[in-house]
Amino acid sequence: MKYGTRRTLGGALTSLTGLAALLIVGMLAVILWDVVRGGIGHVTWQFLSEPPSDGMMGGGIFPALYGTAALTLLMTLAVMPMGVLTAVYLHEYAPPDSQLARWVRVAVANLAGVPSIVFGLFGLGFFIHFVGGSLDRALGYQELHWGQPGILWASLTLAVLTLPVVIVATEEALRAVPLDHRTASLALGATQSQTLIRVVLPGALPGILTGAVLAVSRGAGEVAPILFTGAAYFLPELPSSLSSQFMHLGYHTYVLATQSPDVEATRPLLYATVLVLLMLTFALNLIAVVIRTRTRRKAANAH
Repeated sequence: MKYGTRRTLGGALTSLTGLAALLIVGMLAVILWDVVRGGIGHVTWQFLSEPPSDGMMGGGIFPALYGTAALTLLMTLAVMPMGVLTAVYLHEYAPPDSQLARWVRVAVANLAGVPSIVFGLFGLGFFIHFVGGSLDRALGYQELHWGQPGILWASLTLAVLTLPVVIVATEEALRAVPLDHRTASLALGATQSQTLIRVVLPGALPGILTGAVLAVSRGAGEVAPILFTGAAYFLPELPSSLSSQFMHLGYHTYVLATQSPDVEATRPLLYATVLVLLMLTFALNLIAVVIRTRTRRKAANAH
């Protein structure tokens, strides 16, 4: 192939990939502009601090805002230890020819492709009916307490949904730690566990936090899994225990868009709710990114 032809093909490929990138950025900008334009004028302190009223055609979104933040926090507390420990076993302790590790990786890959609504049905059957029902019988409850939808079961369901994200990100972070660091630690007399705790995990921490960012991003906006496991249509009271139901910004958006008796009247509330959901997700991501950046800078200074 002649030089001129290769240069032309290279320029065409560069232009095509650049156009695809600009198209994605443009679609995101259009969506954000539409949401901000429709909702920014209605995001007030009263809107953020009051419960819904007038059949959810007025008032605010504080119960949904609180429920979304609490759900995301509980989900993160559940998924991060389980995901990190699984990734550590797969990368650091499992033998190369381990059948268990192979089956775990197959299960993780399959979980990543399961539709989110299936996770909701799983949470309903396993966490609520099986685990919650068993707890009610074991603890002697005469009425349903744990065997009903609640924020605990919803958060655990989302933890299962986001588990593959955390496992894959953590394993990649562990793989990125230089082998020389492990070898030097072992040569100085440290055990494998000491090397893992003092050398490998600190070096992989920025990547692990990246997994947390991705998990938070996906979990905060998921609606289908929580429809069966804890989200309430209208509940102005805040969840008072782990077995309480809760309102969620994503589900509240769906209700405003499809169940309102006057869609046009609730359109400003709908846009404002979507804007707050985006702002909450961005804020959670920003916090995780700041923590990751500071951790990475401390690790670089330590070396």
